[in-house]
This record gives sequence, structure tokens and C-alpha cells, in this order.
Amino acid sequence: MQTLVRLDGAVEQVLERLVGMGYFKTRSEAIRAGILELGKEYGAVKRPQEIEDELVIAKVMQMDAEIKSGKKKLLTLEDVRKKYPEAFE
Repeated sequence: MQTLVRLDGAVEQVLERLVGMGYFKTRSEAIRAGILELGKEYGAVKRPQEIEDELVIAKVMQMDAEIKSGKKKLLTLEDVRKKYPEAFE
């Protein structure tokens, strides 16, 4: 999802200071961190790992569906060794 956010005034200044002070590399990173903190504060999530777990489960289910439908092929360990030998050195 992409969202366009327009900021001005004090909010913009705080965001620029957080990035300028090196707490975050980008404004987007700072905004993401702020949203996660709001989620914790208001009880939308108990911990950030909870969201990561949900995303991993969704991705695994999507990959499983793609494999079952034939859109993606599951590689054997031997296939992976042949394709990426440097990873096993």
C-alpha cells in the first residue's frame, strides 16, 4: 500500500529533526516507526514481532498456493546446490 502524507508546521519540523539527528535514515522510516509506536500505545499490536509473524504466515500461505497452482516450482535441496553453489562453500 502506498499512502501520500502531507506534513507542515511542528509535525514537519519534528520529522526533519529526527532524520537530521540520525535517529532515522529517511522520513519514511521515521513515519513507519511512529505508526508502529501508535499501534503499541493504542493496543493495535502488543509487539512489532506480532505483525511480522502475521506477515510471514500470509507470505507462506501465498507461496503454498502458488506452488499448488503450478505458478511456482518448489526446488529440491540438490537443485538449490546446483543453482547457487557459492552458498554452500
